[in-house]
Amino acid sequence: MQTSGSIFPFFLLAFILVSGASSAADKNIDFLECLTLQFQKSNSESDSIYTPQNASYSSVLQSSIRNLRPASNSPRRPFVIITPEHESQIQAAIYCSKKHGIQLKVRSGGHDYEGLSYISETPFVIVDMRNLRSISIDTEKNTAWIQTGATLGELYYTIAEKSKTLAFTAGVCPTVGVGGHFSGGGYGMMSRKHGIAADHIIDAKLIDANGQIRDRESMGEDLFWAIRGGGGTSFGIVVAFKVKLIVIPETVTVFNVTRTLEQNATQIVHRWQYVADKIDENLLLRLFLRSINSSNGKRTIGAFFTSLYLGRVDDLIPIMQEKFPELGLVKEDCTEMPWIESILFFAGFQGESQDILLNRTRDSIRYFKGKSDYVKQPIPESRLKNIWKFLNQEDVNRAELQFSPYGGRIDDFSESEIPFPHRSGNIFMIHYGVGWSQEENAKSQRHINWIRRLYSFMARYVSKSPRAAYFNYRDLDIGMNNIKGNTSYRQASVWGFKYFKNNFRRLVHIKNKVDPTNFFRNEQSVPPESLW
Repeated sequence: MQTSGSIFPFFLLAFILVSGASSAADKNIDFLECLTLQFQKSNSESDSIYTPQNASYSSVLQSSIRNLRPASNSPRRPFVIITPEHESQIQAAIYCSKKHGIQLKVRSGGHDYEGLSYISETPFVIVDMRNLRSISIDTEKNTAWIQTGATLGELYYTIAEKSKTLAFTAGVCPTVGVGGHFSGGGYGMMSRKHGIAADHIIDAKLIDANGQIRDRESMGEDLFWAIRGGGGTSFGIVVAFKVKLIVIPETVTVFNVTRTLEQNATQIVHRWQYVADKIDENLLLRLFLRSINSSNGKRTIGAFFTSLYLGRVDDLIPIMQEKFPELGLVKEDCTEMPWIESILFFAGFQGESQDILLNRTRDSIRYFKGKSDYVKQPIPESRLKNIWKFLNQEDVNRAELQFSPYGGRIDDFSESEIPFPHRSGNIFMIHYGVGWSQEENAKSQRHINWIRRLYSFMARYVSKSPRAAYFNYRDLDIGMNNIKGNTSYRQASVWGFKYFKNNFRRLVHIKNKVDPTNFFRNEQSVPPESLW
């Protein structure tokens, strides 16, 4: 979009003709005029503004969407997408959104499960952080400043370019955006040894509802506490995080071994529950469960033990033989490699160039529904067989359960250290997922009903009062979403205590102080006390 000369008036005319003469359209036009004027005042180029009339609008909107389901169900698209390259452009978007009563949403990676960063029931605009993705590494102090538009892949790649023994503890998927992942917690393959991403945030730069740029000192410790696990988009727009990097061995060991029902998978999975949170904290034994076809073509359940050990294979094997001999791990199952190559291994890119981590779009895009739970007592072996029945109700490799172990360093923090409360007492987290193709979307409700039935069945085996959930696996089934984007106490209290437990009360109090008018909001944002 250009705004100089006679082009901008022509563009506005086209926008008016397409939008119609309604009051809502008038507000949209007023917002666009305001935004363009603010850009001009700060000498910003307006090619960071996209409307539906722009040829690149659709590609920009869709470029980071990883779940097609929310967008397919949404009644509207953003009428403006802003891809700022400077903080002043974010400030302009906030100013004009407040002035004209337009909802503003923020997107970093687009992996949010319910699409809350790119869908809405009311007219809205998106601030897409993709261009704000610089990463600065200080190898002497073992710190990094990371802009929130960066992806995890870009972060890992940049760290590895600087050092073979520095790393960061965060998630597996390279295209996940730093902004949402860090501010919601950030579990990963090194969490049992080094905690979650939010545990390592030591400073931040945030733009508040008044357009003021704040760092840790100027925002105060309450707000700094809130954005480390409480979700940044309820409180402002986090532009960058400063984190403490971790020190790792030059060589790590990975393995991915599969056991089927015919190979005693039920018994091995049952035993895993007694081992995974107590084994050496250098080892994270993650478990994936799917319905698969066995080598003889018959349908069975596959248990995939996908694991990282921060050390050499000769140290790993004795640990496994002592603590988890049921798996039958042998040296030939394992591969030693530098940490950065383990990132490729877990992302399914083994053998490819590290440059693939810089690709922001290489990911499967499909329809998807996910949920989460926390398990505090092992699930009885007989009940695991009921889970296998559920998995067999879906097609092969369509549905999956991830069992992600806790314990270790995760337990060393109190529940109130940061908003992320899932600490001591949890054996593992369950991630439920089911996906389907575009051709099958007419039957989407069948898949959604399936995962809801499984979730209901699992209630007796997971945490209670509250039945906890992981904020980064957002689930709008938890409580009702308000179509106007304002969250009432009744709605928020349902999901708020599941995601944050008792920390939710403090988050509400902080929200009331920093954003009492609820400018920064979405269908599951923290509400101010005025809405209680």
